[in-house]
Amino acid sequence: MASESFAESRDRGCHVIGRAWRGMAAHLSSGRVNLTALREAGRRELREFLDKCAGSKAIVWDEYLTGPFGLIAQYSLLKEHEVEKMFTLKAGRLPPADVKNIIFLVRPRLELMDIIAENVLSEDRVRSPLRDFHILFVPRRSLLCEQRLKDQGVLGSFIHREQYSLDLIPFDGDLLSMESESAFKECYLENDQTSLYQAAKGLMTLQALYGTIPQIFGKGDCARHVANMMIRMKREFPGGQNSIFPIFDTLLLLDRNVDLLSPLATQLTYEGLIDEIYGIQNTYVKLPPEKFAPKKQGEGGKDLPTEPKKLQLNSAEELYAEIRDKNFNAVGSVLSKKAKIISAAFEERHHAKTVGEIKQFVSQLPHMQAARSSLANHTSIAELIKDITTSEDFFDNLTVEQEFMSGIDTDKVNNYTEDCIAQKHPLIKILRLVCLQSVCNSGLKQKVLDHYKREILQTYGYEHILTLNNLEKAGLLKLQTSSRNNYPTIRKTMRLWMDDVNEQNPNDISYVYSGYAPLSVRLAQLLARPGWRSIEEVLKMLPGPHFEERQQLPTGLQKKRQQGENRVTLVFFLGGVTYAEIAALRFLSQMEDGGTEYVIATTKLINGTNWIKSLMEKLEPPPF
Repeated sequence: MASESFAESRDRGCHVIGRAWRGMAAHLSSGRVNLTALREAGRRELREFLDKCAGSKAIVWDEYLTGPFGLIAQYSLLKEHEVEKMFTLKAGRLPPADVKNIIFLVRPRLELMDIIAENVLSEDRVRSPLRDFHILFVPRRSLLCEQRLKDQGVLGSFIHREQYSLDLIPFDGDLLSMESESAFKECYLENDQTSLYQAAKGLMTLQALYGTIPQIFGKGDCARHVANMMIRMKREFPGGQNSIFPIFDTLLLLDRNVDLLSPLATQLTYEGLIDEIYGIQNTYVKLPPEKFAPKKQGEGGKDLPTEPKKLQLNSAEELYAEIRDKNFNAVGSVLSKKAKIISAAFEERHHAKTVGEIKQFVSQLPHMQAARSSLANHTSIAELIKDITTSEDFFDNLTVEQEFMSGIDTDKVNNYTEDCIAQKHPLIKILRLVCLQSVCNSGLKQKVLDHYKREILQTYGYEHILTLNNLEKAGLLKLQTSSRNNYPTIRKTMRLWMDDVNEQNPNDISYVYSGYAPLSVRLAQLLARPGWRSIEEVLKMLPGPHFEERQQLPTGLQKKRQQGENRVTLVFFLGGVTYAEIAALRFLSQMEDGGTEYVIATTKLINGTNWIKSLMEKLEPPPF
C-alpha cells in the first residue's frame, strides 16, 4: 500500500506517508462482528514496542510489510511515539538520520538478515556512537535468522529482538487476511506448516477477543492441522476458560486445494475484474492515469498525468460498497441511476430560496461532492474494464473457460489454447487455461498432458520445466490416473454449473462467474443447510479429510438465539481466496431466508494470476 511513500520518504523524511496512512476504521465496525477491536489490539502491541525504545526513532521497513501495516496504524500513531524518519530496507549504508534508535521491521527471511547486517556494519560509530539498534520480526522470531545475524557478527548490536504477531489484518467489515504471500506454496509444495501455525495463532487471538467458537468444521489436510493446533493451544493455554460471550457460532476451515477451480477461472464481479486486470494490493489499486485527467475546455490532451492513479477500495465508500460484488454487466445501470440522482441533487440549488433552504443545501454539499467524485472515479474504472471485457480475446478466453467448467471437450487438446501458445500469449494465461482444463477433467490423459508440456517448453523456454513440476506437485496440472473423471459427478451434485444465470438480479451465487458457482462457497452454503451429510459421496471425492469438532463453552455462555437472529460463520480459506468467492459469500449473507452471515478470513487475497505466479520458478542460466 504505502510502499511508494516509504521509498520517497528515504529522501524526504516522513511527510509523504501521512497522506497514504489516513485513519480508516469506521467501515471495520459496520458488520455483525466489530473488527475494530482486532485492529486496536494490533495498534496496542505496536505502541508498547515503540515505547520500549526510549528517544527518537527511525524505522527501516521491509518493503512488503508497509501495505499490511498501513491497515493497522496510520503515520500519526508512529509520530506520537517519536518516530521521526522512515527508510526502506536496502543494501549499503543507512541514510543519515539524527535519531537515538534504529528499528528494523522485517519478515524472518535470511536474505533480509544479510542486508540488515550490511546496514549495521557500515554504520559510522565515530559519527554516531550512541545509536541503539532494535529488530522486530513480523509475525515470528526465527532462530535461523538470529543465527545468520550472529554469523555476520551483528547479533549483539540489537538491544531488543522481538516479534510482532500481525496474524490477521482487518481489510473490511467482514474480511481478514494474513497476507502471507507464499502460504499456498509452503503448504502444498514445501510441506512447511509455518503459515498454518500462524493461522491457528490468529484464530486464538480472534477467540480471545470474540469468544470461543463452539463448532469447528473443516475439509482438507491443512484444515485438519489448523484445527489440531487450535485444540492443542487451547489445552496448553494457561488462564483457563474464556468468559467472553461467543460472537461466532461456527468456524469452517477450507483447504484451497479442495477447490482449485475457482481461482483459475476469470472473476466477473466488479471488484474481481479490477483485481484480475490491475491487481488490488492491501485495498489499493493503481490505474492508468489518462481516464482520470480533469477535462478542461479547449486544452486538448496536453499535460496528461503520467503517475498512476492510486485509489483505496473498501466499503467506507458508499458507492463502491454497493457495486463491488455485482456482476460487471450489472454495474453500468447502477452508475447511470446514481448519475441522475446526483445531478438532480445539485439542481436543487436553483430551488433553494430561503436562508434556511440555502443553509441546508450548503450543509449537504460536502457529501454530494464526495458522491460526485466517487461516481466519476468508478465510471472511469468501469470504462477501463469495459475496453478489456468487450475485446475479442477476452470473449474467446471466457468462452473456453466456460466450456471446460460446464464439461465440454475437457479430455482433448484445446484449439484456442494451442493458438494462444503459437501466438506466444502471456505464459500465465496459458497455464491458467491448461490447469483449468486439468481440474475440470480430474487430470489430463498422458498424450494431452505431454503435448501441452512440450508446446509450452518449446515456445516459452525450457527454464519453465520447474514451474510445470510445481503445478503438478500442487495438483493443478496432473495425469488422469483412473479412467474415471469425478468432476461431472461433483458438478451435478453440487450444482456448480447453472445455465440460466441472472446477472442483474441474481438468485444464486453462480452469478459471480456468470454460470459457475464456486465449489468452496457451495460447501459453505450446504454446510449451513441442510448439512454435509447430504453430500458425503462428493466430500469423499475431494482431497483431504472432512471433520467436525466441538469446543466446550462455560455454563452461562451458551447461545440462546433470538427469533429471526442469524448465525455467524467464519470461513477461513487456507491457501488464499478470490474476490469472486468473497462476493458469493456476501450474497449468501444478504439472502432474506439465508439464516447465516459470513465473515471471511484467509492466508492471502489471490487471483489466478498472482496465485500461479507464486508457484512459478525460473531456472537461472549458469553465470559462465
